[in-house]
Amino acid sequence: MTQTSLSPRAWAELLLLGLLWGGSFLAIRTALDEIGPLTAVLARTGIAALILLGVLLWQRGPLPRGWSLWLRLLGMGLLNNVIPFTLMAWGQLHIPSGLTAILNATTAIFGVILAALVFADERLTRRKGLGVTLGFFGVTLAIGPGALRSFDLTSLAQLAVLAGTVSYACAGAWGRAMLTGLPPVSAAFGMLAAATAVMLPLTLLSEGLPSLPAQPATWAAILYYAGFATALAYLLYYRVLAMAGSGNLLLVTLIIPPIAIALGSLVREETLPPQAYAGFALLVLGLVILDGRLLRRRGTLNRV
Repeated sequence: MTQTSLSPRAWAELLLLGLLWGGSFLAIRTALDEIGPLTAVLARTGIAALILLGVLLWQRGPLPRGWSLWLRLLGMGLLNNVIPFTLMAWGQLHIPSGLTAILNATTAIFGVILAALVFADERLTRRKGLGVTLGFFGVTLAIGPGALRSFDLTSLAQLAVLAGTVSYACAGAWGRAMLTGLPPVSAAFGMLAAATAVMLPLTLLSEGLPSLPAQPATWAAILYYAGFATALAYLLYYRVLAMAGSGNLLLVTLIIPPIAIALGSLVREETLPPQAYAGFALLVLGLVILDGRLLRRRGTLNRV
């Protein structure tokens, strides 16, 4: 597949997207100091859905209509929002936000595997197989090989985050199979609105009626991860996708963890063991091999 080149504008928006998503891990962890994980997710999906509804009305874009479409959007909302947001928010109660971001980068690894299983045109080549294998070695190293031997709450939190990345990967396949042709902003709004409809009763049953946060930092965190790292980020995501293609968009996966690690260290004094950084380095190598451009460039140079 030919890669679209990255223009300076596409680079700038890609970096901005990485900054927004990288900062979301700190914002979510800050909000969790005062509110529960389900309440945090409800605020994220609800506020973002309202913002995107406003964008749709301003642009006079089409609103999703019909039970069939809403059921497909519900599936997307479950796989792309309800399940991963909830698992990762709960996981962040027990592991550093930087480690959560590193594990989140495995979404691309699981996405390649799932696509190979579901779509005929996404077969698992030797190059992709090597990238996936290195990625899994990186994850194992980041978690720590002894984590499962002494299984505890931290181990469970790490597995919860990984389960969230599997859900993200399933969402990618679901979106390709079920939502092709739907305008991006309409799809994002419908997905988040459906997710909010699921999160509301779950939150009320599990955590009770949400109370208004007392701390300004909590309000700032919620507004950031809902307004900027979700609503605005989805708009940026589709802009970069249109300008640079899905292959270049994969680069955002490499931008997010360093930002999350740096913010967690500076603001919350989080520390990660050396094995986490080594695991991330292996994961980056796996993602670079999956992307394939460096290998193609090297092959081109060797033929000159």
